[in-house]
Amino acid sequence: MKSLLTILALLLAAGLRAQPAARSLSPAAGRFVFGPATTLAADRELLPLARYAAPCLGCRVEERRTADGAVVLLLDPTLDLPAEGYALDIAPERILLRAPSPGGVFNGLQQLFRLLPAEVYACRGLEAGTSVACCRIDDAPRFAYRGMMLDLARTWIDAPALKRYIDLLSYHNINKLHLHLSDDEGWRIEIRSHPELAAVGGFRGGDSPVRPVYGKWDEKYGGYFTQDEMRSLIDYAALRNIEIIPEIDLPGHSRCIASVRPEIRCNYPPDTVSTNGYDYRSAWCVAREENYALLDDILGELCALFPSEYIHVGGDEVETSQWERCPDCRALMRRRGLADAHALEDLFMERVAAILARHGKRPAVWNEAAKSGRLGREARVYGWESVRASLDATAKGYATVVMPGESFYFDMRQSPEEDGHDWAGIFDARKTYGFDPAGCGFTPEQMKHVIGLQGAFFSEAYISHDPERPDYLDYMTFPRICALARIAWSGNEQGWEAYRRELTDAHYDRMAAMGIRFRLFPPRLEVRDAMMHLSTDDGSELWQVADGGAPERYRGPVPAAEAPRMRFFSRRATARSPYVAGRSYYRTIAPEVAITTSMGESRRFPYANAERYRGLSRTTRACRQGDWVLYTFAQPVRCREMFLQTGNRQLPKTIITTGRVEVSYDGRTFHPAGELRQGSATLHPDRAVRAVRIVSTCDDNGTPYVTIQPPRIKPAL
Repeated sequence: MKSLLTILALLLAAGLRAQPAARSLSPAAGRFVFGPATTLAADRELLPLARYAAPCLGCRVEERRTADGAVVLLLDPTLDLPAEGYALDIAPERILLRAPSPGGVFNGLQQLFRLLPAEVYACRGLEAGTSVACCRIDDAPRFAYRGMMLDLARTWIDAPALKRYIDLLSYHNINKLHLHLSDDEGWRIEIRSHPELAAVGGFRGGDSPVRPVYGKWDEKYGGYFTQDEMRSLIDYAALRNIEIIPEIDLPGHSRCIASVRPEIRCNYPPDTVSTNGYDYRSAWCVAREENYALLDDILGELCALFPSEYIHVGGDEVETSQWERCPDCRALMRRRGLADAHALEDLFMERVAAILARHGKRPAVWNEAAKSGRLGREARVYGWESVRASLDATAKGYATVVMPGESFYFDMRQSPEEDGHDWAGIFDARKTYGFDPAGCGFTPEQMKHVIGLQGAFFSEAYISHDPERPDYLDYMTFPRICALARIAWSGNEQGWEAYRRELTDAHYDRMAAMGIRFRLFPPRLEVRDAMMHLSTDDGSELWQVADGGAPERYRGPVPAAEAPRMRFFSRRATARSPYVAGRSYYRTIAPEVAITTSMGESRRFPYANAERYRGLSRTTRACRQGDWVLYTFAQPVRCREMFLQTGNRQLPKTIITTGRVEVSYDGRTFHPAGELRQGSATLHPDRAVRAVRIVSTCDDNGTPYVTIQPPRIKPAL
């Protein structure tokens, strides 16, 4: 019997290659076989979950508490498990799934799905004869809060796309979806008492008072959820054990609502010369009493709409200089004896918390809003800035969601040459998986206040990556979400290498069946004997692409002499890896250059930064038609590629949105060389270049300046 159990344990382990380590896992003899007569039997309260699972398993649903040849779902409050825990018994005659709550049953169903072939996620039913090894699994999550934040304000994501994302999160036992519904660039939820907030503020560009800043500059872009649509999404998520937590970002990050309702701003005339007439102020006036009546209307409707106990009200990155310039705010500070403008945020958030309390809700805030400790302890804090921010919040006694950007902001790039932000670091799923609060300095008392972990995807860059398709969102968030889900459910004691093997051997197939366009880890590139050798261990196909050519299958080692023009990547099902290349592919030169423009020079970010290839430069105002940026080289430059960029490195903001490029070979006569694409131009000159000029054909870029990056110039071969 001992030998038999050992064999069964090995067989079961083969079917559990990508499972979190369960609290208790006991193999048993035999297998349960699915067939045409297999049914889903459930308590009446669990019939919606049975109907959810039926298309995946290919079973008809019956309202019964037990049956042979059935998958039986039962609520069992006597189980000694947390609410989201479950007990899964797989025997030859039936599968019995018991849990104290519907959420636990849902988690148990996901465990059952992971024991089955990956095709279960296609929801076309299992093939007759599909079987699963018998066992008993008792499991429960490490943290009650396992969240993901999605920014809908910068890039609009409609209801079908959001439902798809809810499905993907639910497959990974994520149980909180934090929706960032407002920011400087968009308002995404209907407020019936003030319909203009969404009807107008839900769009930017065109005839909207909200100007475009990230993309879609030549159209009216956006969208919003009606309350009925959001109610449907809330129900859809709840069935999948996901609570939707709404966020209206206050009192900063509010340029959008301030463009629709300008009276919420502070009482002083703005300087709009640099923005070509656009009021760029982004904060609510703390001293204006009418603002709190408007907030009562807005938050009151959100409290009635969302079942969540918490409403997230922001509190991050407030530009307090606007309050310092406001005579009404300064007078309020004098009356209250406040030492500086930062104390006004405490006052504002206290007022907002009181509004929520009157409507039966609690505030959730970003960590800056709790720094002073004046906010009541009924608030939940989201520690995004750093681990130290979460340490500070827990030390003050706040219930805290730990989500430092350097491990959990999935809009960060995953390697140095990939797309994405880098202000919080460059990391892939390995760093996310390696995060453990126990090793971050939390005392046992502080750990009592850590309620869970959360990832985040801010979508500033998404809009410039074809947001009508999910490719960029999927690529940036998976498998980092997989790693987040794993450590939030069961920790990372098994170690990275074992977990990576689970991903590649089993979970890649599941994600492909889910339709996720996820990121593969990059293939290995080695140079031996003057040849470039590519390899991968994840079952993906290797490809190569030469500059100016189409991708083709990798056929074998490539001469190292080709390195300056060759890149490689891999594909597997719906996934692909980033490019890898030799160092010489990315090598650039830094010829002496002088940069001049018609838009003035920022004192803080002078042109010398870009001229010396040390950082960005800025103008003193936004662009208008006919404005120009001129790059004049001290000596003619021979190169195979010249990349000139306005805007931020990681996303097209503060750019010249439309324009033409002109090149001069003698420094006097300029010739057309193409059009700007998202504020940038790539030239492949066939002779030495003395100067390049970018000429604006747009009237503004929605911001107060244009950013100029150092040229990136690849040497001639």
